[in-house]
Amino acid sequence: MSYPAFLGGLALLLALAPGAGLAQDPEKANGIFLVAKPRLQDPNFSKTVVLVTQHRPNEPMGVIINRPTQLALSEVFPENANIRKRRDPLYFGGPVAPMTLVFVFQSAERPKEALKVLDDVYMSVSSGLLSELISRPKFPERFKVYAGYSGWAPGQLQNEIRRGDWYVINADTDTIFRMDAKSVWPELLKRASQRTTRAPDDEHSVLLAGRR
Repeated sequence: MSYPAFLGGLALLLALAPGAGLAQDPEKANGIFLVAKPRLQDPNFSKTVVLVTQHRPNEPMGVIINRPTQLALSEVFPENANIRKRRDPLYFGGPVAPMTLVFVFQSAERPKEALKVLDDVYMSVSSGLLSELISRPKFPERFKVYAGYSGWAPGQLQNEIRRGDWYVINADTDTIFRMDAKSVWPELLKRASQRTTRAPDDEHSVLLAGRR
């Protein structure tokens, strides 16, 4: 599998999110984790944790953060000297547009073609930004690439949460970039199940409903 093979899929996601970050308040971080409850048997999402943001009101999208593939990034970008020095895997981000590359990274400044997920964490599908990031002399220390993404139609995710398929908790940088993938789901499941249950109209549901 090669980088050019993925590029054709980028057009699809870019069509869904024109301008990458233009539909989102550029100063508002709105990242959350969806933690699959044990009852969720959908093979696409069983035992997963999904980092979710919004590229449009009422249209959440995200990436599964705990499913590394057998493919190394050095195989996806064989010509890139920076990536050859690293052992990062390519992650499976979700069942939508699996030939699309989505990347999440930490940056002190917000690039134009990126969604703000946390205070200094961004998500993008811009091929130009991706090429620029991986070509920098100082490669981003916190950087992950995902094949495909997870998306929901308006109202679909809220219904899944009400049905009891997901826990919804605050996202954090260390879980995205530092925690071992095998530990992510059991650790966050424990974290989510131990916290006080919130009402369905809490700030997380407000975010998912697209109300600012």
